[in-house]
Amino acid sequence: MAGGADGLSSPAALSARLGRELDERRSQGLERTLHARAADESLLDLANNDYLRLSQHPAVKAAAIAATQRWGCSSAASPLISGYTEAHEALLAELLAWCGFSCGLVWNTGFAANAAVLSGLPRRGDLVLADRLIHNSMIHGLLASGARLQRYRHLDLDHLAELLAQTAGQYETVFVVSETVYSMDGDYPDLRAMAALKARHGFFWILDEAHALGWYGAGGSGLIEAAGVADQVDLMVGTLGKGLGSMGAFTLFHDEVMRRHLINHAGEFIYSTYLPPSCAAAAHKAVELIRQQPAERPRLHAMSRDFRKMLAAGPGGDTSVPPCAETLSAACVDAQLVTCADSPIVPVRVDDPVAAAAALRGEGIRVGAIRPPTVPAGEGRLRISLNASLSESDLRRVASAVNAVCS
Repeated sequence: MAGGADGLSSPAALSARLGRELDERRSQGLERTLHARAADESLLDLANNDYLRLSQHPAVKAAAIAATQRWGCSSAASPLISGYTEAHEALLAELLAWCGFSCGLVWNTGFAANAAVLSGLPRRGDLVLADRLIHNSMIHGLLASGARLQRYRHLDLDHLAELLAQTAGQYETVFVVSETVYSMDGDYPDLRAMAALKARHGFFWILDEAHALGWYGAGGSGLIEAAGVADQVDLMVGTLGKGLGSMGAFTLFHDEVMRRHLINHAGEFIYSTYLPPSCAAAAHKAVELIRQQPAERPRLHAMSRDFRKMLAAGPGGDTSVPPCAETLSAACVDAQLVTCADSPIVPVRVDDPVAAAAALRGEGIRVGAIRPPTVPAGEGRLRISLNASLSESDLRRVASAVNAVCS
């Protein structure tokens, strides 16, 4: 083994090892790089998660500015010292009323919330049954928990039912973990069917609503609301930085013991300077706006379905009068993943996502280029994020450009 005279590995040896790993990733065309986005760029941006465009809403901006003037730019302390302010408390009260839970916590990020919850609540002797495509933050937490992790096939509730039946009575606590809207596929499980499984088997149910907030439910609080299962979900995770246009995350519970335990044991909560009050105030205003616009959700769902139909028209198709979504063109049937869904996330399978995204940038359109290891090998895709500000002409333009790239 390479090392210095004292037998310890040297910084040079470490750099060489890391360099070899990067060289391997680069040779596979998978090295990630960082690029600064300009505030005044003219691209039609379909790569971010600002689904309702609330980060740009004048009232949301005004709330953040007012909170900054009152509290300053930082919370300046961890939440258990003095970082937890009246702005955070007011946001939490709004979230509880919105989503139908009795207690909760606000976190700095969605990653921190998921990692803390899933490393801190399951323990050795417990079983966690998780959808195969759950987010990396969930996996990160679960692998640190000591619990047995077993994944069921994506959205396959028959497989979940089999695993629940096979493991009945073998573990102290069984957790079932899923997202509602999946971040890379834009699909979602049947929450009512999952609730029926819980009634039969009695597991602890955790759902991450990160990509559903603002898009679903009569009040806009997500698919849990739309399915009417809030009283059966034990723990809801949500983010403030997607549909709510701010930054941060939250976890909501029906049992105060969960909240108290995390306050006392979750390092992600205890040891970090807390989310700035301006972010809490911006998210609070965003929730108020969403709750005031119940008619917006059906319009968003129709837009999403119509866009998928435009993609299904294929190159040269008439995108102004969308055909049936199930009728895919021969040219794109192998390249595109067009699902009959109404979520804001539209994945389009391509062999070379980076090249396809670059071609679309040349047309003035920004989309996400998603490659392994974010998605499994062979499942690279363009990730198109729809938002509330898109016009019908925008949708036709994007669908035509994507179909041309796929042809």
